[in-house]
Amino acid sequence: MLFLLSNTKMTLNTHSYQELKALSNKVKDHRMRLRLLAVSHFKSGKNRAEVARILNISRRIVNKWVANYLNNGISALKSKKQTGRPSYLSEQEKQTLNLYIKAQSQSDEGGRLTGECIQAYISANFDVNYHPNAIYKLLKSLGFSWITSRSRHPKQSEKIQETFKKIRK
Repeated sequence: MLFLLSNTKMTLNTHSYQELKALSNKVKDHRMRLRLLAVSHFKSGKNRAEVARILNISRRIVNKWVANYLNNGISALKSKKQTGRPSYLSEQEKQTLNLYIKAQSQSDEGGRLTGECIQAYISANFDVNYHPNAIYKLLKSLGFSWITSRSRHPKQSEKIQETFKKIRK
């Protein structure tokens, strides 16, 4: 009994409401789970308004999901990939920023490379103004996922850190 999510076209009679409900329990995507439950309730004999009330969603959405299922099967209920806002920086600018961050984090000049410094660099060199919170998302997309908070900014060289510690004493 193969009733997993597939790209093959299926009809209403392919799955019973019990199969759809069982499949909804196995699916990890909560949006897909809700869609499968809606179709399951519909196939169990409930009308679309009852399904909407049971699941606390709009009747229009239930109509859409049921129609998609009837026309194209389970594959029509899959969630589409979420798209985000495109980056303000081009690939070339991202590469330049990447090189800057690597050079600054290995510099012998001292201090820490902060989100504020990176934001100022982007503003001065690329004429793009990022919100301070967006800097960390940008850094993550560049592969600097280890830069997550104030306490984990990349430090300068070990020699400079030791010198800084001696000065503070």
